[in-house]
Amino acid sequence: MEAHIAEGTLLWEPSEAIRRQSNIRAYIDWLRQHRGLDFNDYDTLWKWSVTDIEDFWQSVWDYYALQTSAPFDTVLAERKMPGADWFPGARLNYTEHVMRNASKRFPALIFQSESAAAVEISWRQLHERVASVAASLRRMGVGPGDRVAAVLPNIPETLIAFLATAAIGAVWSCCSPDFGTRSVIDRFTQIEPKVLLAVDGYTYGGRRFDRMDAVSHLMAALPSLTHTVLIGTAEPHFGAAGPEKVLLWKDLLQEPAELVCEQVPFSHPLWILYSSGTTGLPKP
Repeated sequence: MEAHIAEGTLLWEPSEAIRRQSNIRAYIDWLRQHRGLDFNDYDTLWKWSVTDIEDFWQSVWDYYALQTSAPFDTVLAERKMPGADWFPGARLNYTEHVMRNASKRFPALIFQSESAAAVEISWRQLHERVASVAASLRRMGVGPGDRVAAVLPNIPETLIAFLATAAIGAVWSCCSPDFGTRSVIDRFTQIEPKVLLAVDGYTYGGRRFDRMDAVSHLMAALPSLTHTVLIGTAEPHFGAAGPEKVLLWKDLLQEPAELVCEQVPFSHPLWILYSSGTTGLPKP
């Protein structure tokens, strides 16, 4: 016999042991110790966070010990939306903060696909590959504010390319390779990317889906491109369509480099997402 569950019925509640070990509890304890603030539960913490907005976000900044090359002038210049300007004056880099978490005890990434066993990428390997790709992007002429577009699945190369893009202050935007070609063009033409990274195909449900025709169409439809980087096993035969240079992923990893992280304002864009496009073009 099925139990009747009415609207509002509490289905699950964490034990006290789980609560004590949670990240939010660690933050609440930190607030008590360093700010003299005492919150008995999540609701009171939330109410404080949306009332004393500047104090809350200052505490988050301090709790995570964010590092900047230039300090911020104030937490929030003006309480208005749209137009709120957070931490004006601060200069920092997202990738630099990710790399702070490097550990010899744990891998940076564990990846497993449908067709291969799990592989681990160490923090050292991640650092080296991000540095090489960032240097390669710089040689392609990509700089702060330029857009790097990708048609990639959830693979290690995607993470590496994103972190490399952020390291040089460029702006990342990615679509899944199972998107229709027109859907990708509708998105990327609006942001005028300088570089495109794409897979030659992907596997789903045990089937291989070739995407070389889609890549060719994208190259022809994006006149802003100066380079395309192909990730996969195919050789880049594109004829006359596309940018002046087509590279393979391995080309970006050939030269060791130092990881140099561009210092950008706190409000500098990190990546571009899109609306669904159900009422016109997808909105970046």
